[in-house]
Amino acid sequence: MSLRVLGVDPGLTRCGIGVLDSAGGRRATLVAAGVVRSVSEDAIDARLLAISRGLRAAIEEHAPDVVAVERVFSQNNTSTVMGTAQVSGIAILLAAERGIPIAMHTPSEVKAAVTGYGRADKKQIQTVLVKLLGLEAPPKPADAADAVAIALTQLWRGPGPVRLDSTGGARTSAQTRWAEAERAARRARESSTSRF
Repeated sequence: MSLRVLGVDPGLTRCGIGVLDSAGGRRATLVAAGVVRSVSEDAIDARLLAISRGLRAAIEEHAPDVVAVERVFSQNNTSTVMGTAQVSGIAILLAAERGIPIAMHTPSEVKAAVTGYGRADKKQIQTVLVKLLGLEAPPKPADAADAVAIALTQLWRGPGPVRLDSTGGARTSAQTRWAEAERAARRARESSTSRF
């Protein structure tokens, strides 16, 4: 059975998204890659709303089984960390509302999973993605490639969902029904498309 992962590289100006389907063993197929953008001159509420709408659309279009988000880590630039954390929270919330499990991976975990080296640079990651996924070129911009790498990390090394609440992340019955209906609809669409 195929597993679909939506990888999210959180960012306030450009939030990378990458969708992969497992293809058995250590193989994966790229479904989609891109970025959700916000206008840097806009107020923070408008920017977060734009990112939220884009992430919601991606989740609804691709109906992932898991959402993997890059874990926010400390940097010198506090405003960048705040924006990244806020976008990360949006991705987690949107998945939780739909009963989709969440996983988080640090940048070094992603680098190690994809390249075998925890200090690989972006170019090395992109080169490996091209080879592993059979692409002609890496996903662009770099934020999209990072999101694909996060999704691939989850497929290969996913430790499972992060606890979403004090009960261990248990879904409500409504969340479970929504998630099951979304996955059933996606599989039905894919099944009808593959017949032609």
